[in-house]
Formats: sequence, C-alpha cells, structure tokens
Amino acid sequence: MSETAAPAGVHDTDVPPAVIARDLTKVYGTAGSAVRALDGVSVAFTRGAFTAIMGPSGSGKSTLMHCLAGLDTATSGTVHLGRTDITRLRDKQLTRLRRDRVGFVFQSFNLLPMLTAEQNILLPAQIAGRAVDRERFDRIVDVVGLRERLDHLPSKLSGGQQQRVAVARALLGEPEVVYADEPTGNLDSRSGAEVLTFLRDSAASLRQTVVMVTHDPVAAAYADRVIFLRDGRLVDEVYAPTAETVLDRLVKLES
Repeated sequence: MSETAAPAGVHDTDVPPAVIARDLTKVYGTAGSAVRALDGVSVAFTRGAFTAIMGPSGSGKSTLMHCLAGLDTATSGTVHLGRTDITRLRDKQLTRLRRDRVGFVFQSFNLLPMLTAEQNILLPAQIAGRAVDRERFDRIVDVVGLRERLDHLPSKLSGGQQQRVAVARALLGEPEVVYADEPTGNLDSRSGAEVLTFLRDSAASLRQTVVMVTHDPVAAAYADRVIFLRDGRLVDEVYAPTAETVLDRLVKLES
C-alpha cells in the first residue's frame, strides 16, 4: 500500500461506507488448476464518492466488482451493502437486492431499441412495480443533459447519448451504489468524457456512490479515489487522482 494513501475507505469523513468487503477471496477451479482471482481483499467505498478500480490485465478488478455487486459468489470473506451481508443471501434475495438497491452501467448500453430514451430510463421501475419519483427523474435528466432527447429511439442517439440514458436508468431508482464496468469502452474520447462527467456529477450533486472498473488512466482521473489491484490483492490507492499519477502507478505495478 502506498505510504501516501489514506486507509482503505477512510478519507476526511465520518460517513459510514456504502459497501465494505472483508478478506474477500475468489478461487476458480480446483486443486492444481485453481486460480486465485481475489486474495484476501479488504476495502470500503465511501458513501457519495466516485471510486475507480484499476490494475493490470488479470489483476482481479472485474472479479472484485462482480463479487461486490452480487453478480458472482465469493469463495470466502464478506461483502456488506449497508448493513446487509450479501454473501449470505440466496439467489432470489440477491436478485431482489440487485433490482432494488444497486444500479449497473455496462460497456454495452443494453437499451431496448423499440423504446424511447424516456421509456428505457423508466423501464426498471415499471418492471419492479415502483412509483417513479418525477422530481428525481427531472433532476437526473437535467444532470445528464437528456431533456431534448427523451422522445428519441436509441438508433437516433449517439453512443454517448445512449450511455447517458443507461446512466440515468441506473440512477433513477436511487440505488445505494452504481457499478460501472468499463462504461466508456465503446465510446470516442469526447463521448466518454461526457459520460464520465455525468458519473462524477451524480456523485457530487446526487450524493450517489459510484464504483467504476476501468483500464483508462484518463477515465480514472474523474474519480475521487482510485484503488489498484495486482494478482488479486489490493496494493495501492490514490485520492484526487490525475491521469499522470494513475499512469505512473500502473507502470510501477506492471514493471
């Protein structure tokens, strides 16, 4: 761990973390073919902060996010979302938790092509039978700059606009945390910057906890904090990152 880094999940705040992982281990395979993708990771994610997860290829960053989000099952250790130990939940309970308390933004936008931008944003609430908070809807639409595009089908939107629809959809249910997996991977640099700005603004303006996996130092520089994995272990973290400091840490990790 870097000597200049603050302790995991602690940075000038007494607000309880939104997500905490303790001694998280994930092993794929058995006996001689076993691969330890996560090796005793303990980390906390501050409520209302934007955190990026980085590391060399095969470092375990996507596995960590999947375990944190309940998309994959840890071999040992615990993950708490608020007061809920998600590692103890059954499949139906996990499905309900992901639907009601977690938001997701993926590299592929996952929009339904026959629905307008507004209909795509509202769809999860309709499926869950939840009433829509129209005040929050309007605020999110304004934050992500979609007011003039709500009646457009995805085919009439740019890649950046489609990802903004996906971000708005993830934010609408007021989830305790939004997980973003390479959210700018399919975007050009300008569209990617737009989406990253909206994720950063959602943390700042909406007090939304955002956890993003990325391989891009420029993308990571939008976050409040970057944590670094290598060989399945948490090895470093940086607060108030710049692209240069992130790149420097990555080079050191890969050397």
